[in-house]
Amino acid sequence: MRDFVRLCEIESPSGRERAVADAVADELRQIGLQPTEDGTGAEIESDAGNVLARVPGPAGSRTILLCAHLDTVPLAGPVEVMDDDGVLSNRHEAILGADNKAAVATILGAARRFAADGPPVGLELLFTTREETGLAGAKAFDRGALTAEFGFVFDHASPIGDLIVSAPTHYQVEGRFRGQAAHAGIRPEEGRNAIAAAASAVAALEFGRLDEQTTANVGRIEGGSALNVVAESCNVEIEVRSLDHDRAGEVLSRVVDSLTAGASDAECDVELIVQEHFHAYRIPRSAPAVIAASAALEGLRIEPRCIPTGGGSDAHVFQARRLPCLNVANGTERNHQPDERVTVAALETMLDVTLGIVAHST
Repeated sequence: MRDFVRLCEIESPSGRERAVADAVADELRQIGLQPTEDGTGAEIESDAGNVLARVPGPAGSRTILLCAHLDTVPLAGPVEVMDDDGVLSNRHEAILGADNKAAVATILGAARRFAADGPPVGLELLFTTREETGLAGAKAFDRGALTAEFGFVFDHASPIGDLIVSAPTHYQVEGRFRGQAAHAGIRPEEGRNAIAAAASAVAALEFGRLDEQTTANVGRIEGGSALNVVAESCNVEIEVRSLDHDRAGEVLSRVVDSLTAGASDAECDVELIVQEHFHAYRIPRSAPAVIAASAALEGLRIEPRCIPTGGGSDAHVFQARRLPCLNVANGTERNHQPDERVTVAALETMLDVTLGIVAHST
């Protein structure tokens, strides 16, 4: 709990992880490890790089990865952790930062234990930057620096016992509409309204949960310059997610077609920027990481629950780079919200789960 409170009260929104990276590296040194920081900070517009440390295992043993991210979503206020009968939250109207500092604290606790007693397998401990902005730190990290056979991230805000065995493809589409400005009261006929074009395109699309595996959302729309000017510009941002990669592609095509048609019908231009932030994956229940995590949970009399998620995590990056990686729920609640919280009991249990995962990864 001490690590968790201290880390949460170090502000580290994406791109400003320097102070928390230094705190984690200092803690690793104090327990006898030799952390290194890569040089990816400038590349991804962060003031810190990814931090990696190793705890050697017995000769001939395999190595596994334990991973957490250092950054948080933007802060609306300072973080002052309060303990209300075992429930930890922020005293102010802002996130707590349990996403993902609960996991950072858990990994530090495990590292402290195994640095003293020696782990049954080799451990690579990775703390990434800018996870909240497209998994940027993990994407920039050199996969060749790792020798792990499989790994675990602890980055799902749901009850302890949840094991994330499938996760979605995520596309982001930005449509930049360009029309023609004109005086709205005197010469509206000479204008071409970019806001109207974008609105028409958005209105033709379906959003929300499209099926059991697929969602779509329009998250931002912004445009115009003044009330009495036909809007010459408008930007709209849309995302598509699906556990089925091909289905995500189908919905993406609809979005692109609709934005293109909306611009054409209004005699506007549109520039489309499409990004795939991460690619869908599935992990079989027979995978070593799932077996080890299930055994660790069962040893604590917690039922393992293999579930899908609509969210992204660093596990996406490692899966894409042929390092099998399981996202393990950490018991935090209401992440990205000002009422985010976690219980002391959940923090203590997750340390036991992590220790069990290492023990069952031999």
